[in-house]
Amino acid sequence: MKYYLIAGERSGDFHAARLMRALKQQDSTAEFRCWGGDMMKEAGGELVHHYDEMAIMGFVEAATSVFKFRRFLKEAEQDLLAHKPHVLILVDYAGFNMRVAKFAKAHGIKVFYYISPKIWAWNQGRVHKIKQLVDRMFVILPFEQEFYKRFDYEVDYIGNPTADAVHEHPEPTDFHQRNGFDPQRPIIAVLPGSRKQEIEEMLFEMLRILPPFLDYQFVVAGVSNLDKAYYHHFERNNVRIVFEQTYDLLRHAKAAIVTSGTATLETALFDVPQVVCYRTSTISYRIGKAVIKVPYISLVNLIAGRQVVKELIQGEFNARNLVAELHRLLEDDTHIAEIKTGYAEIREKLGRQNSAQKAAELMVGYLLTR
Repeated sequence: MKYYLIAGERSGDFHAARLMRALKQQDSTAEFRCWGGDMMKEAGGELVHHYDEMAIMGFVEAATSVFKFRRFLKEAEQDLLAHKPHVLILVDYAGFNMRVAKFAKAHGIKVFYYISPKIWAWNQGRVHKIKQLVDRMFVILPFEQEFYKRFDYEVDYIGNPTADAVHEHPEPTDFHQRNGFDPQRPIIAVLPGSRKQEIEEMLFEMLRILPPFLDYQFVVAGVSNLDKAYYHHFERNNVRIVFEQTYDLLRHAKAAIVTSGTATLETALFDVPQVVCYRTSTISYRIGKAVIKVPYISLVNLIAGRQVVKELIQGEFNARNLVAELHRLLEDDTHIAEIKTGYAEIREKLGRQNSAQKAAELMVGYLLTR
C-alpha cells in the first residue's frame, strides 16, 4: 500500500520514522512519500519537503507567513492527487495538517492522525472538525483518550513513543571520552529546541547564568538539521555543543535547562531534574495566554496533572530565576526527591506499549478492512 505522511517538526520526524519502520514490518509492499525530515527519509520515505522549510513558531509569525503556508498547502494538495495514496497519515502540526485533511477527505483519501494535535490545550472546538475529517486518531498521552471520549469520538491510545524510545536507548559507555569532557565535573544539559527561531529566542538567556556554576560543564544539545557553524557563537570555555547525542547527554546530566516541548518529557524519562523555559513574541504570548485552556505548558506537568517541575514562561524566563531554580535542582535534596517522585508517577501513567508497532498493526488492519 501507498502511505503519505506529513510531519512539520523534528519530534514528528522522529516518531513518523519509527512508525514507517513498523509499517514495513506489517506491510511488505509499503511505499512512503512524505513531508518531514532526514529520519523519515532514512526510513525509506521519498521526501517532498523538509520540515525546516515549514518551521513557524508563534501566532504572529504564522500570520506573517501566510503566503508561504498557502503555497505549501497547494503543493501538498496537488501532490496527493498525483500520487493517490491509500492513506494520508498526519503527525501533529495541526495548523497545516488539518487543512490537508480537509482536502484529502473531500477527494476520497482515508485520513489517519498519528499523535493528536494539542487541541485539548486550546481551540477545543476543533475536535468537531477532527470527527468530520479524520477516519482514525491515534493518541499518545493517557488523558487524550478521555478528552476525545467527552466528545463521543473513539480514538486509539497506543502508548507513548517517547517512552519507548528512551527505554530502548542503549547505555553509552564512552560519552565523556568521545566528546572530550572532564569526567570529574558534573554536566548541566541545555536543550534549547530544534528550530533556529526557537533557539535564538532561548539559548542566549539560558547561557547568561554561567558564572555561579563554574564547577559544572554546560553541554548544549545541538541538532544536525541546523548548520553546525550556527552554534559556534554560543561556545565558550564552560560551554560545549554535542550533535545528535541528546539521549546520551541526558543519561549523564545532573540537571537540565529545557525549552518546552517533547524534550521536557524525554528529560523526565531519563530522571534528570529540570527547569522548563519558554519565550515567544509579546503579541504571540498574549494571544496564547488568552486562548490556552490548560494550567501548564510542559508535558511533564500536563501528564502528572500537577506541577512537578518549575516552568519559567515569558517574563519569568530570565537569568535571575534560572540561577535560583538551577541551584535548587543541584543542591536541594528535598526538591530533587519531589521531582523524581513526580517522574515515577509519569512513567507509571505512560506504561510500556511498543507504540509504533501497535499503531502500525491497527493502521494496516483498518486499511485492509475498509
